[in-house]
Amino acid sequence: MARLAAAFPTVGLVWADGGYANRIDNSLPAWAAAKLRLVVAIVKRSDDVKGFQVLPRRWVVERTFGWLVRNRRLARDYERLTTNSETMIKIAMIRLMTTRLAGEQIRWSNRTT
Repeated sequence: MARLAAAFPTVGLVWADGGYANRIDNSLPAWAAAKLRLVVAIVKRSDDVKGFQVLPRRWVVERTFGWLVRNRRLARDYERLTTNSETMIKIAMIRLMTTRLAGEQIRWSNRTT
C-alpha cells in the first residue's frame, strides 16, 4: 500500500476484504491512516447469511477480473515472472480503455455475424 500511496497520491480510499481486519490483527486501517493518509474501508460479510451474498463495491473487482480473463494470455498463469504477468495485465487494460475511448465495440469471438 505504500507503493500505491506513492504512485497515486490522489487515492484516498481503499476497500479491503474482511480478511484484512480480523480479531488477531486489525491494525491495517489504523496503520494506513497514520502512515499513508489512506482510509481503509473493510467490506465484511454478514455472519448470519449462508451462501452467496452481494457485497458493496465487490462487483467492481469481479467485473474487472472478468474483463481481464477475456484476454487469452491471462486466462491461465503462463508467466514465470510476476513482472511479466503485471505487464500483460497492463496491456489488457490499455486495450480495453483505448477501444472504449475510440467508441468501438470489443468482439470477443471470431464470429462474423
